[in-house]
Amino acid sequence: MIDVSFYHLTRRTLEQALPVLLEKSLARGWRVALQASEAARLKKLDDFLWSYDPEKFLPHGTRADGAPETQPIYLTHQSDNPNGADVRFFIGGALAPPALNDPACAPKARAVLMFDGSDAAELQAARGQWKELRDAGFEPVYFQEDDSGRWEEKKREKLA
Repeated sequence: MIDVSFYHLTRRTLEQALPVLLEKSLARGWRVALQASEAARLKKLDDFLWSYDPEKFLPHGTRADGAPETQPIYLTHQSDNPNGADVRFFIGGALAPPALNDPACAPKARAVLMFDGSDAAELQAARGQWKELRDAGFEPVYFQEDDSGRWEEKKREKLA
């Protein structure tokens, strides 16, 4: 069963928190699929990842770059998974259930849904996805940032 984690951003922006999690994923030897809700958001994220820190590099690409199966971090706004991702991030309200319920699209180990707590639509969408994934047999875990910006587990759904 895939581990499903919800990351509730309360102190940092997605642009501040996401690169750290992507770096940790690559350090573990994981391939990553990163799904945004729309192409425009994906383009902004693609541009951001090239320049977020002049001292670091996060190797990534999109289908438009060619050879998506070779990308360590594959950026998409669809439920595809050509790089055989170990972990899949869902941002900006991207819907996780379609990808997680399809073996061809699901990651091998983990799914991470990141949502902005100050965005009412993202917060509501995350609540809906929690329920949908729980009802589909997943055991989601909810993390929230503490005062120092560390991720603190707040709830773990256990199925009977």
